[in-house]
Amino acid sequence: MSNNVYVITGGSGGMGKATAELVGKYGTVLLADISEERLVQTKEELAGKGITDVHYQTVDITSKENLAALAAKAAELGRLKGLIHTAGLSPTMADSRRITEVNLVGTGIVLEAFYEQATEGTSVVIVSSMSGYMAPRQGPFIEVLKNPLAENAVDAMEQFAQGNAGAAYSLSKLGVQLIAEDQAWHWGQKGARINSLSPGTINTPMGRQEAEQQKEMAQLLAITPLKREGEPSEIATAVEFLLSDAASYITGIDLRVDGGTIPNLAKVKASQS
Repeated sequence: MSNNVYVITGGSGGMGKATAELVGKYGTVLLADISEERLVQTKEELAGKGITDVHYQTVDITSKENLAALAAKAAELGRLKGLIHTAGLSPTMADSRRITEVNLVGTGIVLEAFYEQATEGTSVVIVSSMSGYMAPRQGPFIEVLKNPLAENAVDAMEQFAQGNAGAAYSLSKLGVQLIAEDQAWHWGQKGARINSLSPGTINTPMGRQEAEQQKEMAQLLAITPLKREGEPSEIATAVEFLLSDAASYITGIDLRVDGGTIPNLAKVKASQS
């Protein structure tokens, strides 16, 4: 029986590391991220926790060549059991075009690169955000979001985001949810599953950066029913479930892990109108 391989993009980030710690118990981990220094550090941290079958590769997820090389590396290591795509940019990290390019187009490139390796039992989890629920669910941009590899995807989405990084982020994360729904049939032809997962306010370096620079984050936290941020480990356990055979009949969904923020936000807005 060939070795099970779990590929994690954004592998040196808070969620990526926490996920690697869990899935590393089941097989080989292949971490991908843009910084080799952080990848080396993550590998050392995981080794200290007993997760030793860890490989890494530096990757820009907007590069088809980089992703092809990552997929080739994964194939050398064994059978693709899990693809966990956590890499992305938040609103304070880049301009609207780059956010669309990384979060939306990058997701399309990652999925295209690994589709060939999918087999019976492969599970894909692409990380969205509760912000995806704050974007309109109807409009001319919906078809663009479902087709992230279309030649004009970034230009087309820029017409809707209009240079606003926050809008680009919410739309791109809605796109991730729509892609999981839209591609469930495609991956199902391989006996594989694909789902998205939408974290709320999470205690990661990226989450803290957003909280420091955007007052809206504090407002969202204030209306979260569980009255606290989530921890990376709480995202990782949800990812672990979606990857596992316990979720074998779950595909094409978005699992929101937000402490109840989104349903309560709708309630708060309704009471104010």
